[in-house]
Amino acid sequence: MNKIQFPKDFLWGTASSGPQSEGYKHKTNDSIWDYWYKKEPERFYNQVGPETTSNVYEQYAEDVSIMKELNLNSFRTSIQWSRLIKDFETGEVDQEAAQFYNRYIDEMIANGIEPMMNLFHFDMPYELEQKYGGFKSRHVVDLYVKFAKAAFELFGDRVKYWISFNEPVAYTKGAYWHNLIYPNEMSMQSYVQANYHILLAHSLIVSAYREGNYSGEIGIVVDLLPPIPRSENPADVEAGRIADLFINLIFMDPCVRGEYDQDYLNILKKHDCMFHYHIEDLEAIKENTVDFIGINYYQPMRVKARDSMPNPFSPFTPEWYYEPYEMPNRRMNEYRGWEIYPKALYDIAMRVKNEYGNIKWYVSENGMGVQGEERFKSKDGFIEDDYRIDFIKEHLGWLAKAIDEGSNCFGYHLWTFVDNWSWTNAYKNRYGLVSLNLDNTERTIKKSGNWIKEAIKNNDFS
Repeated sequence: MNKIQFPKDFLWGTASSGPQSEGYKHKTNDSIWDYWYKKEPERFYNQVGPETTSNVYEQYAEDVSIMKELNLNSFRTSIQWSRLIKDFETGEVDQEAAQFYNRYIDEMIANGIEPMMNLFHFDMPYELEQKYGGFKSRHVVDLYVKFAKAAFELFGDRVKYWISFNEPVAYTKGAYWHNLIYPNEMSMQSYVQANYHILLAHSLIVSAYREGNYSGEIGIVVDLLPPIPRSENPADVEAGRIADLFINLIFMDPCVRGEYDQDYLNILKKHDCMFHYHIEDLEAIKENTVDFIGINYYQPMRVKARDSMPNPFSPFTPEWYYEPYEMPNRRMNEYRGWEIYPKALYDIAMRVKNEYGNIKWYVSENGMGVQGEERFKSKDGFIEDDYRIDFIKEHLGWLAKAIDEGSNCFGYHLWTFVDNWSWTNAYKNRYGLVSLNLDNTERTIKKSGNWIKEAIKNNDFS
């Protein structure tokens, strides 16, 4: 039996976000999720919205205590822009929100949990979406910088890991391409422009963080989906290359290398959807590359050349050049509809090593969502989620192999700690090491939680 070993100072943790865990209580402003749920509750599974979520606003100390019990040494969550800031134009801070985040951060540190704070997790303030169109607006970039500076000033003395954005492509795809996130606007021009402004906002707050002489590090979290062509046929290989440009490289390249891939820009110009920019902004992007990268990985991205030409009257999307490929007999998480392919984590690690200068990185999300987990409850009342343990073991095995081969990976964060609210899917699929009773918000450690407790204690597993 092989033993899988990890580095001595490896960060073992979980990840969540403010809008998915804190709930709506005591917020001055709405996020797009708060507004959208009030407007169209039928879009949300079982019409469960973000009012309470996991009630972390009131139960954060209990959660941190369980994290300590499970030997977790780090945790990523996000600071809600719509909670921390009272007046978006001036950047005035809501003092009650500041006190909450201070208590939360201090509680983590007191219990040996390294806080990793993210500033944007799909949760644009509704007022800024309504007035300006969110990140389609250059003005919103400036307002975001005010928010970030306020967070740095309030918490930068204790938080040593900062993240500018979580999965920006997933956010913009959902909002402007795939009709999954408010404002549900199907526009490639909006997708491209919002991505550019998010990148600019990221670069400007990296600059602001370094100008503040804080003692930590700042990076970004991306969902680097490995594009796997159906075959080695040149048409399939080219399909994979184009998918890579639009899904992965639009943030990896400028955030690590300081500039866009020229082929990406050429395609935008060809289809008349190039983003609007200022030359000085491109300099800011070039000068403010990241200290580290977080990479979220759940499933691979298999692609193929299109079987038919796109409708010439339909709006342009990158899928004019490729389409998804469903490999026969692929291994599936049947509950979520996602392929299970652990080796991709090794492939990601090698790509970061070989193509991006072996920059410091960590697995910022990885996990398995399962519907109807109460079916696996033992007579003692806890979830026996052996499927999740197997999922984690396999992914960690490939990650350990990559680290042994020189990958500069410093941590692994499972999604998530306690079952949390998953946007329009609400609580349909459960991801946590700890189960949540929706009736009374009671927490109960699952079998996977007890398994990872022992793995972290020994820093290895068989």
